[in-house]
Amino acid sequence: MRHLLTDHPASVGESYFEHMAHAGGFGLSMIAAGIACMVHAILPACFVSTGSNTIRRLHDRMVTHRRKQ
Repeated sequence: MRHLLTDHPASVGESYFEHMAHAGGFGLSMIAAGIACMVHAILPACFVSTGSNTIRRLHDRMVTHRRKQ
């Protein structure tokens, strides 16, 4: 069970709790962007670039913080 919780975080250079914080933050950002996209679907003038900006920001953050393998 321990390996189930620690192998992946270790592979990206994080402890279990560091990984939980980063992954949780990514998840909350994606939920917020998803809600913005749903509002945009109904009201096209709102949140015009929120979804794409969030994806770009999260991708850049993930790539720059990824441990060199």
